[in-house]
Amino acid sequence: MTALTRTTVREIETPGGPGRAHIHRPPRPCGTVALGHGAGGGLGAIDLAIAREVLVAAGWAVVIVEQPWLVAGRRVAGRPPTLDLAWVPMVEALLTGRGHLPRPLVVGGRSAGARVACRTAGALEADAALLLSFPLHPPGRPDRSRADELALAPDPSWVIQGSGDAFGTPDEVRPHLPRGTTLLEVPGAHSFPGSSRAALTEAVTSVAGMLPG
Repeated sequence: MTALTRTTVREIETPGGPGRAHIHRPPRPCGTVALGHGAGGGLGAIDLAIAREVLVAAGWAVVIVEQPWLVAGRRVAGRPPTLDLAWVPMVEALLTGRGHLPRPLVVGGRSAGARVACRTAGALEADAALLLSFPLHPPGRPDRSRADELALAPDPSWVIQGSGDAFGTPDEVRPHLPRGTTLLEVPGAHSFPGSSRAALTEAVTSVAGMLPG
């Protein structure tokens, strides 16, 4: 991030209680990327951190959305409908009113956050999506597919998936990609290790060059 990037934290009321938006705004942003965290929290996950760094440097305002369950100190995420009910008003609040962030809007996140982004992309009229470690199925349970959620991703979208992801390898995810979605394979598992930093940076940099800005 550049020295001119303004970082703020905004508390936003939702039907599930207050959430927090961690806003990283460069001068004259070309658009907004809203990213959600996984079911374990992890606001500082390496893929979220790299996405924030790369996209802010590319001129995008990046918001890491902290769900109300995490703000409240709970250790377990709520059910999917409660996550969606919190995510939508938080993102809408960032795009309206005084000091609002600009469109186009890219939604996304890692793992559970990627699922939320897909399910709510239509309601938010998102222009694109960046999906990190999309959890196609629980580990060892390919019969419990979430391909129906991935199918809701807007056109265009990008999926960055670890080569050894137990929640869905790139080969498992690829047949379910909707139209306009590109998959980028990165060495690593569902939670990327530090050794994946260079490959993640390369992948997100590639996506940044293709976003509709």
